Amino acid sequence: MKKQSQRKRRKPIKLAAIPIFLAMLILSACQLAPGQEVTETSSPPSTQTTTSRATETSTSEPSPLFKETATQTPQTSSTQVPDFEPKVALEAVASGLTAPVALAAPADDSGRLFIVDQVGLIHLVDSEDNLLETPFLDIRNKLVNLNTNYDERGLLGIAFHPDYANNGRFFLYYSAPLQPGAPSGFDHTSLVSEFRVSNTNPNLADPESETIIMTIDQPQSNHNAGSIVFGPDGYLYIPLGDGGSAHDRGPGHAEDWYEVNQGGNGQDVEDNLHGSILRIDIDNGDPYAIPADNPKISTRFPEIWAYGFRNPYRMAFDPGGDQELFLGDAGQNLWEEVSIVEAGGNYGWNVREGTHCFSTADPGNPNAITDCPRVDNLGNPLADPIIEFRNSSHPEGGLGTSIVGGVVYRGDMLAAWDGRYVFGQWSTSFRSPAGSIFVATRSEDDSWTFEPVIIADRNDRNLGEYVLAFGQDLLGEVYVLTSTSTGPSRNTGIVYRLITP
Repeated sequence: MKKQSQRKRRKPIKLAAIPIFLAMLILSACQLAPGQEVTETSSPPSTQTTTSRATETSTSEPSPLFKETATQTPQTSSTQVPDFEPKVALEAVASGLTAPVALAAPADDSGRLFIVDQVGLIHLVDSEDNLLETPFLDIRNKLVNLNTNYDERGLLGIAFHPDYANNGRFFLYYSAPLQPGAPSGFDHTSLVSEFRVSNTNPNLADPESETIIMTIDQPQSNHNAGSIVFGPDGYLYIPLGDGGSAHDRGPGHAEDWYEVNQGGNGQDVEDNLHGSILRIDIDNGDPYAIPADNPKISTRFPEIWAYGFRNPYRMAFDPGGDQELFLGDAGQNLWEEVSIVEAGGNYGWNVREGTHCFSTADPGNPNAITDCPRVDNLGNPLADPIIEFRNSSHPEGGLGTSIVGGVVYRGDMLAAWDGRYVFGQWSTSFRSPAGSIFVATRSEDDSWTFEPVIIADRNDRNLGEYVLAFGQDLLGEVYVLTSTSTGPSRNTGIVYRLITP
């Protein structure tokens, strides 16, 4: 058992506000993204996905998880909130991991943190910040073979059922070998599966308890997204990328309605599930039901809740405020973006990249198309992101290679950060680890500005590691998950808690 530093509850210090920064980053043509196909009340076609008997018109009650979490989030004891300053220190919670890509905390009063390692392990940190020697679950034998130098496949997401304390149910998103009957030439199959905790040991999952909820055959290896999450309504949200490769075109990519581009799963809601966010009810149906209030986006795939995404790698609901869904969508060559996603929304890819026109014929040219549609072929508006920044590949330079979506701060260590959105960029290049953390602030007119976060306990004030993900515990505190390796190899993965400097 490896002892880590104990969790601290430090008193916030007064900080001075500084000017807001510019835009940020996202991974270019090699990102993550799944997609699937199912019918409303029967098994889906066998061409691209497999899902068992999804039932519509769910009547389950909304989950109390978010209401309870918001209620339990402690407030600062002082009536005077300190001045905001984008400066933090980093407290190591777990180290020696390979590629930590997700962190979750079930609402079971245990204070534990569960860390998803891309290679197929789920590590457990107890309430005293001890990284337990035995993993909570090991599914390495279920994964597709991963490339050690760089890979976007693997074990990518975890979501605990809102009533996990009583039913022990949790869900994983991972990349398995291509299933029998999948389209020829496809790369792998993404799975959403349910597991249960052991009946005898709460620190171990039952590896034999797997029930496959959904399968999504993936044309290419990249754009796999994976950050599944339960919403405040108790339903499971599943982000899927556009199928991979570049431009959202090629084998496994649909014809696009916008004549300038030649392919587009992100805009096609009738032929596949790629490039969308799904919303399902896993407490009803077999293996799930369709919530009755899902938007009627697709006649074939009623799971689709929002669409128009390239690689929605990381997303999270705000545990406070209006409990909005914040999502970072990795761009290609020019623009990275963060959106607040709403039911029925079309977020533009591949007609647009951020707020800008996108050209499949000349994707590196920001001026290739200067007049693109503002609505889709059904007349639905293409929603703008709340934040965008130039990619490192942009001719004018940029902030990084890929955006990493984050979380809204709701803790008490950094009281002045309450309601601000914390996110990051993977690195400024593949050559060396140079990721960054950013914090965004909402203005009274509902616009957003953001600035870089200073790492006070580093000599150069920079993170100097690849940013893989962000996480949040039930107290609203924020964690950043990093590595110094470009791929799922070596043991340089670390999970840090953001604390007062």
